[in-house]
Amino acid sequence: MAERPLVAHEAEYASVRQRLLEQVVAETRETGDLTGCYELSEAVLRALATVPRHRFVPVEQAGFAYVDKPLSIGHGQTISQPFIVALMTELLQPDSQATVLEVGTGSGYQTAVLAGLVRRVYSIERIPELAEAAERRLRELGYSNVEIRDGDGGLGWEEQAPFDGIMVTAAAATVPPALIRQLKPGGRLVIPVGEPYRSQDLRVMSKDERGRVETRSVLPVVFVPLVRDRE
Repeated sequence: MAERPLVAHEAEYASVRQRLLEQVVAETRETGDLTGCYELSEAVLRALATVPRHRFVPVEQAGFAYVDKPLSIGHGQTISQPFIVALMTELLQPDSQATVLEVGTGSGYQTAVLAGLVRRVYSIERIPELAEAAERRLRELGYSNVEIRDGDGGLGWEEQAPFDGIMVTAAAATVPPALIRQLKPGGRLVIPVGEPYRSQDLRVMSKDERGRVETRSVLPVVFVPLVRDRE
């Protein structure tokens, strides 16, 4: 039997969005022993509450936008599960003056969450059609502190580096050296690492003031693969 959508009319989005936030808060608390993150900051919760996720999924998926699961956005790509979006954002520890690089724009949902928290977001998407659609969507929704381009995200964005934080929303077989190089001392890189379509390792990499990098494993995840130009 096909799953029934949670929402049929625009006016119902507010209530289901609040229900989703409560679920994400509970899941964060329940997984805290594993992730080291027991609660979300008020800033991250506010960003999640503000972004209209139903605007970042295909029209036929809008009724499922506030279900805590990934959804297809076409081109073999997905919009991440809201709990994972919240967790990765919290792990990045963004602040209002930060400049952040996002690798894997997708529909622009995670981009919008970050844009509500930091000074500037630079986002790279390998699929031109998704990059163009996300840029148009974010502009329509009033996000003016975002710049998007299509390209190989594993190369980073050299001319805008270094970054206070880097978030990768696709799984890399190994961590791209360019991303580590473009991370500021004191910054954090949040990235899933592992083989495509298998259980991967969500990692947080922190660079200290002397350029040394410390890596912490957080949670098993499954992301679409990071597509590189050379592949």
